Amino acid sequence: MTPIFHYHSPLGGITVSGNGNKITGLWFDGQKYFGDTLPRYYEEKILPVFEETKKWLDIYFSGKAPDFTPPLEMQATPFRKAVCEIMLTIPFGQTMTYGEIANIIAKQRGIAKMSAQAVGGAVGHNPISIIIPCHRVIGANGNLTGYGGGIEKKIQLLTLEKTDMSGLFVPKKGTAL
Repeated sequence: MTPIFHYHSPLGGITVSGNGNKITGLWFDGQKYFGDTLPRYYEEKILPVFEETKKWLDIYFSGKAPDFTPPLEMQATPFRKAVCEIMLTIPFGQTMTYGEIANIIAKQRGIAKMSAQAVGGAVGHNPISIIIPCHRVIGANGNLTGYGGGIEKKIQLLTLEKTDMSGLFVPKKGTAL
């Protein structure tokens, strides 16, 4: 059975799963992909890694940048892991575009170009949202497209981080709303 625990944030309930030593999933309850990634059999449990994650979340939701990252285990393809590693480098209160991440991946792989759309797919399947800050990834020209927890939560998280929102906008239409 996979251990889980529930955390109540100012933005709603959060469920965290782990393997005993590392966090394997963190979702706003009801988040896109939540049901698909929560193990079929689980038990609520308090583990040291969950206590560390709770401490991280308490610091984060107080509006401060945590100075540590709980141990994480990404169960993903090498491409998705590479995208997650880049997201972990985006500083608190700052953003990066899908295209910028694509350029980094292309450079790492020694290829001329990488698809920003492929990066978007990887970002959208982030199993440890908030800690792996996919809410800091934006579309071209400041488009606040996509966030598994919903665009409203993305805005709330960026606002909590005191991100300069002056050049950012919510798209009028699209599939990522």
